[in-house]
Amino acid sequence: MQPASLNTQYQPGSAVPELRVLNHATLAEQVYQHLRTQILGNAFPPNAALPEKTLASQLNVSRVPVREALHKLAADGLVTLKPRQGAFVSSLSPRQFLDAYRVREALEDLAIRLALPNLTHEDLAELGHLQGEMRHYAVDGDADAFFTANHTFHALFVERSQNDYLKGIYFPLMDQMRRHLSSSLGLRGGLERSIEEHQAILSAVRSGDADEAARLLREHIHVPQRALEQSASPKRQRGPQS
Repeated sequence: MQPASLNTQYQPGSAVPELRVLNHATLAEQVYQHLRTQILGNAFPPNAALPEKTLASQLNVSRVPVREALHKLAADGLVTLKPRQGAFVSSLSPRQFLDAYRVREALEDLAIRLALPNLTHEDLAELGHLQGEMRHYAVDGDADAFFTANHTFHALFVERSQNDYLKGIYFPLMDQMRRHLSSSLGLRGGLERSIEEHQAILSAVRSGDADEAARLLREHIHVPQRALEQSASPKRQRGPQS
């Protein structure tokens, strides 16, 4: 039987994509990486069931490495384990998405301040290249490719922060948010506005102004957050009619 491609899309009621032959020494880790790739690629949509027995059968492994992989994915926040029900792909409610944005804003504010003194000429060139890619993808209307370049742009500051605690919080958070970020496009006013905001951030970074770069980055992240806050606020009650 030919193994399914890692890019195979999940269809309700269809078989789970088969995993390539595994090295038993790293079985649980390979199952974990395979399922993580499928979840982040939306092959398994939010709230999809991940039955342990079915996964083990489809991946041609025992249930032990599947169980270990699901528990690790749960620790990442990508899977929810429900007693007597099993494992399900995690989803974010509007409130949770808003909370995640608030944490992201604080983390990236710190990251860009820590990163600025560490940025090399190569890093600045890479940021400029990513900005050019975002412009190109915006013209093409390729939102998925745009968000990939966008994630790399933001992640570079976190990587250059040289703070492992910050990285350990930020990247799992972004894994949870990433599958929902395309839905924030309408909240921020489209790709062109995002490009303008990235250009302003990049200009401040190139000038070495950490305070301005952090301010612009906070505002950039706060645009969809503000829209979420407004939608989450209770509607004002109308006064009594005369």
